[in-house]
Amino acid sequence: MINTFVITKDHKMIIDCPLVEVKKDHVEWYWVDFNQPSKSEIEQLASFFQFHPLAIEDCLDHYQQRPKLDFYDGYEFLVIHALEKKRLNAVELDMFVGHDFIVTFHKEAIIEIEETWNKVTQSQQPLKGPFFLMHGIIDKLVDEYFPLIYHMERELNEIEDNRANKNISHLMDRLFDLRSDLSIFRKTILPMRDLLYRMVHSDRLKFLTDQHLYFNDVYDHLLKLSEMLDSYRDFSSDIRDSYLSVNSNNMNETMMTLTVITTIFMPLTFIAGVYGMNFKNMPELEWHYGYYIVLGGMGGIALCMFMYFVKKNWLTINRKNRK
Repeated sequence: MINTFVITKDHKMIIDCPLVEVKKDHVEWYWVDFNQPSKSEIEQLASFFQFHPLAIEDCLDHYQQRPKLDFYDGYEFLVIHALEKKRLNAVELDMFVGHDFIVTFHKEAIIEIEETWNKVTQSQQPLKGPFFLMHGIIDKLVDEYFPLIYHMERELNEIEDNRANKNISHLMDRLFDLRSDLSIFRKTILPMRDLLYRMVHSDRLKFLTDQHLYFNDVYDHLLKLSEMLDSYRDFSSDIRDSYLSVNSNNMNETMMTLTVITTIFMPLTFIAGVYGMNFKNMPELEWHYGYYIVLGGMGGIALCMFMYFVKKNWLTINRKNRK
């Protein structure tokens, strides 16, 4: 689908006019949005707009382009990324921007474009030009990154607090999922930050002379986002290490308890093994009270060893009581 938005030289707004009308003499500037276009509509990029084949190829590539800025004769070509909120997948948005036009191209629906379109078409005062619209689109995309980042921050805090006393295994699974999401964010936000840095410090973008503060503000937002990502990655690493330490400590305590129990039973097993060999001429086999004496001796040995281990603080129950 192709949507058109036109501002005439007498400051009138025309919405969804035929594509051939956007280049008429009475038009001051226009916005054409290729929203999930068909094959015949895609052909308009070359036949009607006559964009460079390399730029069109970047739009149509099956693999996703990295955010970038290319300079062509009479216009700039930008690749930027939106983030799909449910799956956290990056969605490519391509923009052709000239002094009197802006053409956006995206194979998937982008909610930020729809919101910007509604805002522009319903506004009582038309925008000053395509570069202001370009800033509005980029700023909208970047602003929508923040709720996703803040949501991840809340989840990390919940994992750290663990007020619901969830199982450590469950928390670790969720933590590694969040770290995977953070990696997806980094692959989107860091290239976007580099793109805005290049735009703000480029001498070839003449329109930035009057709009430098606007784009510098977007760059500041991306810089803040990248710093938040680094902070959350470190935070998640600390949580991971903390839970691994707790899990390892619990395992060590369990193993020590089992070792103590095994150690207590070692002499008892030895005594039972000796008197269970059934040799005919073994001493003490004929004692009348031998069975009770052996049981008492085994019980005394177990009790003495248990008290010794308690005194040495080798039992888990004793270490917990030390708190």
